[in-house]
Amino acid sequence: MASSTIRVGVVAGAIASASAVLASNPASTQKSFGSLFGLSSSAPALEIPAPVQEQQEKPRNGAPRTSAVHTGNPAPTGKSFGSLFGLSSTAPAPEMPAPAQEQQEKPRNDVPRTSAAGFDPEALERGAKALREINASVHAKNVFELMKKQEETRQAQENSRKAEYLAMQAQRDTERQRVMYEEQIKLAQQQANSKAQLARYEDELARQRMQSEHEANRQRNQELVRMQEEAAVRQEQIRRKTEEQIQAQRRQTEKERAEIERETIRVKAIAEAEGRAHEAKLAEDVNRRLLVDRANAEKDKWLAAINTTFGHIGGGIYAVLTDKHKLLVAVGGATALAAGVYTTREGARVVWSHIDRILGQPSLIRESSRGKYPWSGIIKRKSSSLTGAGGTPAVGGAAERSEAMKSGQGFGDVILHPSLHSRIRQLASVTANTKLHAAPYRNMLFYGPPGTGKTMAAKVLAQESGLDYALMTGGDVAPLGANAVTKIHELFNWAGRTRRGLLLFIDEADAFLCERNKTNMSEAQRSALNALLYRTGDQSRDIVMVLATNRPSDLDAAVLDRVDEVLEFPLPGEEERLKLLKLYLERYIARAGTQSRGWRSWLRGRQDKIEVKGITEEVLREAAQKTEGFSGREIAKLMASVQGAVYGSQLSVLDANMFREVVDYKVAEHNQRRVLTRQDAEVKEQHIL
Repeated sequence: MASSTIRVGVVAGAIASASAVLASNPASTQKSFGSLFGLSSSAPALEIPAPVQEQQEKPRNGAPRTSAVHTGNPAPTGKSFGSLFGLSSTAPAPEMPAPAQEQQEKPRNDVPRTSAAGFDPEALERGAKALREINASVHAKNVFELMKKQEETRQAQENSRKAEYLAMQAQRDTERQRVMYEEQIKLAQQQANSKAQLARYEDELARQRMQSEHEANRQRNQELVRMQEEAAVRQEQIRRKTEEQIQAQRRQTEKERAEIERETIRVKAIAEAEGRAHEAKLAEDVNRRLLVDRANAEKDKWLAAINTTFGHIGGGIYAVLTDKHKLLVAVGGATALAAGVYTTREGARVVWSHIDRILGQPSLIRESSRGKYPWSGIIKRKSSSLTGAGGTPAVGGAAERSEAMKSGQGFGDVILHPSLHSRIRQLASVTANTKLHAAPYRNMLFYGPPGTGKTMAAKVLAQESGLDYALMTGGDVAPLGANAVTKIHELFNWAGRTRRGLLLFIDEADAFLCERNKTNMSEAQRSALNALLYRTGDQSRDIVMVLATNRPSDLDAAVLDRVDEVLEFPLPGEEERLKLLKLYLERYIARAGTQSRGWRSWLRGRQDKIEVKGITEEVLREAAQKTEGFSGREIAKLMASVQGAVYGSQLSVLDANMFREVVDYKVAEHNQRRVLTRQDAEVKEQHIL
């Protein structure tokens, strides 16, 4: 093994020397190499590998070894020579003998190696000897392949450096163009600044000229106005003096007429009172005798009827008790009657519960436009098709409803932010057209603070899109326990039987549609949530599910995935609050005592009509500014409190002072409630921490 290592080192040194010779005089040695390797003189010149040439170009005068041979990766080269001569890959790289290295590093003479005078025959002999050994080896052909690959590597490196040079040149051209462009921009900016300064100077001159003209006109106008004011003051003094004289004469006349009328009324009232007293005294005896005779006749009639009735009853009872056959028949008949009544009552209850379960409204529904049974909503729908809300003709077909929604007349008393109002109007039109074209409906999510009109908007959305609506509360699901899944399926089965389509509004959806990962969620609630997710997995052509919540972040991810449209209901702004105040002022104050409530008004009494004084647009706008942060429900309660304050006074009169007093009180109450809510939240956070 040691001899093989030494031999490989000698061969490597010889190849290096031969390469140096070839680099110094390639023309004179090309034929020698051809003869060494058995090549003809017509063969192409031998290509020297790049690492060998770079090593040959290295100065022999002891300069730093910075050539490509030492900056590359020597390990693969050593491994290639080892594989060529049958050495194992684990053997160390061959090392040149120390004398050979010293001889190689020793400068031959001061003449450059590229000249003819610096020719070294010893290196050529060593190269020839190395080539003979290589030709004698079985891996001789691989040496040329290795040299060829090294030359290709060097050419690739040259091409890479050339590409880098071209890229740097392109970058310099780009930088030069950028500098020229910036200089042009600066020149254009300077020209624009000069023009702007000139324009400002001209504008300043024009302003000064106009200001001087305006000042002269203003002085002339002031003088003219002063003269007009003096003339108007003189005319007003004359008019006021004349008006005072007329008013004094009128007051005197009115006073005399009032005294005459008062005396006339007093005399007339005394005469009428004396006449009524005399008439009542004459009719009192006649009325007393008539009442006594009528009472005696009624008493005799009722006594005779009672005696006759008890006589017949006593005779019948006596006849039954004295006859055994009649007694048995009577007892049997009474028993059969009691059994029949009990059987009929229980059977009717069972049958009715079965009918109610099949045809009736599910127990989860709080309110619906369909009615409890299919036939109970026919009259309601017929009446609503003839007259809409407020007694106006209702829009019948889907096309008419769509046109009404586009014209902005489809929401009645619902007052929302303009952008939200437009979005809901668009959704109502889309839902109506979806039903018209039998396309699948889109589910929606309404979220926002309490009292912002989510439920009212859902009702109007269903009515204006031609759908039935049903309202349920998420808090009703938890008390059902294990029956919640059955009730959910009954609800969706009932909703799927409608021909007009149904808008299912789930208020407080976060009560049972919250995250399933929560620890305080029961198994029954989780099963109910899974049942609803199962029934809403696909797009429905019968049901539009609308969820309403104050905390959308608590909803389960699968529930949010089934929502197609998300709408936020914010607190009303100043303009919306002003419209709400006008609406509820009209509903609770102006209409009070003018609408009949049917037979209830006869039992509970009729409302007094409220007289409104001094409630102007400015007063309502001031109240709208004070009620910042109020929801629509709080504004409705505010106007209900105003109505209560009016009815609590002696006179049913609402003036600006009373209105402002109630508004200030409700605003202070609202602020106190917010402070308490904030304190509770801070206490909860401290408790959690």
